[in-house]
Amino acid sequence: MLRIRLQRVGRKNQPYFRFVLTDSKNSTKSGKFLEVLGHFDYRKNGQHAINAERVKHLISKGAKPTDSVHNYLVDQKILSGKKINVLPRKNPVKKDAGESSIEKKDVPKEAPTDPHETP
Repeated sequence: MLRIRLQRVGRKNQPYFRFVLTDSKNSTKSGKFLEVLGHFDYRKNGQHAINAERVKHLISKGAKPTDSVHNYLVDQKILSGKKINVLPRKNPVKKDAGESSIEKKDVPKEAPTDPHETP
C-alpha cells in the first residue's frame, strides 16, 4: 500500500520535512521513496510547497496519507473533512471503590514521632 508521509531531513535541531510517496513497508528513514510531493519548513514562518493536483490524483488512485499529512492537507484545503486526532487522550487512573477501602483499613497508622532530635 502506498502512503504519503512526512520525511524528516535537515540538520540537528533544524528540522525540514518532505512530503514523499512511499511503500508502507519502508521506514521513513530508509530513504526509499517513489516521489517527492513537496516540502514543509515551519521554522521559516511555515514555508511550504506541495503539488496539490498530484496529491489529489494519488489519493484517488488509492494512496493513503498519514494522520499528520491528512491534517496538513485539511488545513491547506486540499482535502475536505475533519482533522484526525494524532495525540492520544490522557485517561486518569481509576481505582475500584471496593479495593481502596480495604487497603485503608489494613494499613496501621504511623506511630507519633518525637519532634526533638536525639544527639
